[in-house]
This record gives sequence, structure tokens and C-alpha cells, in this order.
Amino acid sequence: MIRWLLLALGGALLGGIVHLATIIILPGTATQDAYSRLARSAPVNTVTALPAPTPESAPMPFMDPAFASAVCRYDLSQGPLKLSVPVSPAYTSVSFYTRYDVAYYAINDRAAGRRVIELELMTTAQHNQMPEDEDITAADRLIVESPTRTGLIAIRALAPEPGLMPMARSAIAAAKCTQEDEPKTSQ
Repeated sequence: MIRWLLLALGGALLGGIVHLATIIILPGTATQDAYSRLARSAPVNTVTALPAPTPESAPMPFMDPAFASAVCRYDLSQGPLKLSVPVSPAYTSVSFYTRYDVAYYAINDRAAGRRVIELELMTTAQHNQMPEDEDITAADRLIVESPTRTGLIAIRALAPEPGLMPMARSAIAAAKCTQEDEPKTSQ
């Protein structure tokens, strides 16, 4: 009886170890993550509108058909990015992901408190190279530090009714993700 209990306990322990190892290792070996799928259709440092999801296909997982969506695949190796997203009448959100789908920052139109969500995206090293400007405060300039040089910015605008989808799509179409010049170092 004790032998069977020890065998069952050992099997459960081994199963738990295999399960945890699979959960930890599998995402790193996946070749069809969101970044890889969008690499074919979304150029770097450009906002690209995504087609509406259908039951058969969706460019990214878990897309909601009530949202107009766009992405900006970014590469900060040439310098910081400036992101500008006009807000839609209902709701607009911007989410930032690393190359390996780890979310590290998000903001919506209510948190921004403006008609346009404007921010600068840069690495920590690029942020440290920026000159200290006493005239510009944190309230004037929103700076987001990316933990990696490459990643995705997901932009979403809600259309609470199907007839409002053109307005949400036009807000997404006006979004800009442009490369800035390398920040100047202070002398």
C-alpha cells in the first residue's frame, strides 16, 4: 500500500515538473508569436491597420471585433520613437509589448486626459542620454522606457455600435509612429 502511494506521489511530482518546464520553455520556442506573424505585413516604425477579425482568421490572438486595431512594430536601434494617437469618441487604448509578448506599459484616453495620446518611446540608455531641460516637466512630456530594442505597440479604438466602426477606423488611421533623431547629449 505504501509502495503504491509513493509511486503515485512520485508520478504526480514528475508530472508537475514536466508541466512547469513545458509552460516555461514553450513560449520561447514558439515561432508564430504575434511579432513574427505581423513581420510579414507590418513594416518597422510604421502604424499598420489590422483587418477585422473573422472566426476563421485573426492577425493577432484574442482580437475583439468591436475594436478597430492597428500595430506599430518598433525598432529603437536607430533612436527613439514619437507616438501620436488621436482618441476616438468612445475609447482608445495603447499597449506596449516586448518582442516576446511581455506587456510592459499601457495607457488609454481617460488616463491621457487629452484629445491625442502623445508619448516618446526609448530605451533606458537613450533616456539617460537626453539633456536635462528644466522648462519641460513630466506633465508636458510622457516618456516610456522600453526594456527591449524591438517590440509591438497595439492601438485599439472601440466602436460601441457597428455603425460607429468607420469613426474608430479613422482615429486609428491617423495614428503616427515616427522615428526621432538620436537625442543630443548634454555638454
